[in-house]
Amino acid sequence: MDWGTDLWDQYDIIEKHTLSGLDLVEKYVKFVKERTEIEQNYAKQLRNLSKKYYPKRGSKDETECRVSSFQSFTEILNEMNDYAGQRELVAEDMMMNICIELTKYLQELKQERKTYLLEAKKAQQTLEVSYKQLDSSKKRFEREWREAERSAAYAEKTDQDINATKADVGKAKQQAHMRSRIAEECKNDYAAQLQKCNKEQNQFYFNDMPVIFNKLQDMDERRGQRLADGYVLFSDTEKHVMPIIDKCLEGIHKAGCNVNQRNDSLALVEQHKSGFERPGDIEFEDYSQGINRTSSDSSLSTPKGPLELLGKNRNKKSWLLKKSKLSPSTILPSSNPPTPSPSNGAPSPKFGRDPLSYCLKEINKTVKPRISSFRTLRRSPTVTEDFGHLPPEQRRKRLQKKRDEIAKELQKEVDQSEALEKMRDVYEKNPQMGDPASLAPQNSQTAQNIERLRGELAKYETWVAEAGVRGSRLQQRSQSFNNNGANDAYSPDGAQSDEGTPDHSQAIYAEFDDDFEEEEEEEEVEEEEPTVAIGNCTAMYNFPGASEGTISMQEGEVLDVVEEDKGDGWTRVRRTNGDEGYIPTSYVSIALNK
Repeated sequence: MDWGTDLWDQYDIIEKHTLSGLDLVEKYVKFVKERTEIEQNYAKQLRNLSKKYYPKRGSKDETECRVSSFQSFTEILNEMNDYAGQRELVAEDMMMNICIELTKYLQELKQERKTYLLEAKKAQQTLEVSYKQLDSSKKRFEREWREAERSAAYAEKTDQDINATKADVGKAKQQAHMRSRIAEECKNDYAAQLQKCNKEQNQFYFNDMPVIFNKLQDMDERRGQRLADGYVLFSDTEKHVMPIIDKCLEGIHKAGCNVNQRNDSLALVEQHKSGFERPGDIEFEDYSQGINRTSSDSSLSTPKGPLELLGKNRNKKSWLLKKSKLSPSTILPSSNPPTPSPSNGAPSPKFGRDPLSYCLKEINKTVKPRISSFRTLRRSPTVTEDFGHLPPEQRRKRLQKKRDEIAKELQKEVDQSEALEKMRDVYEKNPQMGDPASLAPQNSQTAQNIERLRGELAKYETWVAEAGVRGSRLQQRSQSFNNNGANDAYSPDGAQSDEGTPDHSQAIYAEFDDDFEEEEEEEEVEEEEPTVAIGNCTAMYNFPGASEGTISMQEGEVLDVVEEDKGDGWTRVRRTNGDEGYIPTSYVSIALNK
């Protein structure tokens, strides 16, 4: 069934139907365009959201980012950023493949429809002209035939009239004969015009218009098929990114499964462990017994003032005292044996006449400096070359790290020196390649650097060994204290034993608030890049690696991970042939070594 046969008389219907079809295409293009705008805005908001919550470099939360929960949250933000990229890809594909292509095709259809309608209008005008000519010849034939009949009737009447002359009768007959001949000519002309009009009418209804209607039908069917392809492409564009979106969602799920609170707790201990042992019991100083002091060993010692303890501990290096400047009498119990006083002797001059007032004065002297010292913890830290401002455990780690950095720099200078020596030998054997004397300044500078670095390395080696010995002693002392218990710290006669005597250099870190931990985090530096593979990864997508510093990879390729993602979305990898470079973290599945 076609329009030219079955809808030969429905020109207005066909014209209206084709116009509504083109309007539908235009409406669909506008719909897809608004959908792309929604996708672009959605992707932009997702990117802004990820950027808003992404940890910034140099912030005080940077150390917290090493915790697995923070790392998983960072991976979720990266996956959301990739998800936003897929939404942008959907918008771009819809705009290019649907909106732009359908807009061009719509313009072509409008021009084609306009051409067909102009042809139909021209054929219709030709048929109308033929109808007018036929009507004109028909009216002329009718008029001339009536005149001929009247002329014939007048001639007959004149012939029968006895009063009419022969000339009148001849003239009437001649007039009737002429009218009859003109009527006959009009009849023949009308017949010819009718035949021509019928022919043009048949041409119009059986040839011209059916062809035009069939062309319009073909155009409308092609328009419908192209629109249907646009509908399918609307769905296929979404399906095309579904695998990558699924992988993004799988990455988010995997990030949630990668949270390991136990390892986070161990990492927190390893990062902030001070190395100090817990404080021992505070010695009871009985001021009431100071007036009538006996020489017995079981008697309690006279309370030591701040100046006495400071004098006895003047040569002690205590990290806590340098850091907080607390009063030694406040935090450190006396380890010296009590000084016996004469039996029934005079009261101690420190007490005066009122022991209670003396106690209150001593409390005021010790409490006030302690409160004020907290304010200076963050304000004026004493940073030394041997990291003496840090707790023992953190100091040992920082010293080891500094020693390794110096050793690495020393090895680099040694390699450069060897390379200069080889170059000098080559110049001596082949003078045309260069002057050996030109390398003398570089050799001298390299030798000075090597000597300086060796001195620094030896210095840090000594500090590392010292920190290791101190750490082991503190650990043994802590274990001994935990095994023997706090009650064994005193001998049966009431005097404090040597094993239970706490060291004056130990840290009473209970006096510090959380500000010290924040300061310690800010002083930490980023860990050195590993020289060996820390895991492997499998490529999920192809990556061309066109920019400088990147490396190309194919889907399914397995690479060694040399450096983890630092938060910028790139991971450093290495092939088996030794080629190294950076790849997008979201393009691979990473498995780190345990």
